[in-house]
Amino acid sequence: MYQLGHFGASLLAYAPLGTVVALGGHETAAVVGAVVCLSLSTLPDCDQRLPAIEHRGPTHSIVFALLVGLGLAATTALFVETSAPATALGATTFAFVVGMLSISSHLLADVLTPMGIRPFWPLSSRHYTREITPAANPRANYVLLGVGVGSILAAAAVVVAFG
Repeated sequence: MYQLGHFGASLLAYAPLGTVVALGGHETAAVVGAVVCLSLSTLPDCDQRLPAIEHRGPTHSIVFALLVGLGLAATTALFVETSAPATALGATTFAFVVGMLSISSHLLADVLTPMGIRPFWPLSSRHYTREITPAANPRANYVLLGVGVGSILAAAAVVVAFG
């Protein structure tokens, strides 16, 4: 998928988590999580600018998703008040999940394309694809974006109605 499709996939993946976090009384964290998830949604495609790494190689794997989640959690831990251990643990866990979710949504969107991904690199080179649409298909990218935006709007409506 292209950038807009990945934006939509990340919003679609994040909407349930953001809803639960907002309904739990952490509306600001829910919004920040959405922004971070959206911001990281195209990170795996950085491999297109790295000459030594093939496109849809290591950056399109579960290992990469774990590393991004751990990096985001570690960065969050640096800025969280340590006098409240439960809050610190919750914030770092949330950061980890947001990082993992963002990269995982990218991987799932790329599985829709014929090129697919090898998510279990380096343990397996098995290729996964559903071959539903080419990555360059504008209609598919806009549909994914629309579904993602719609899911966020539905999540916001749930929070307003029940929050």
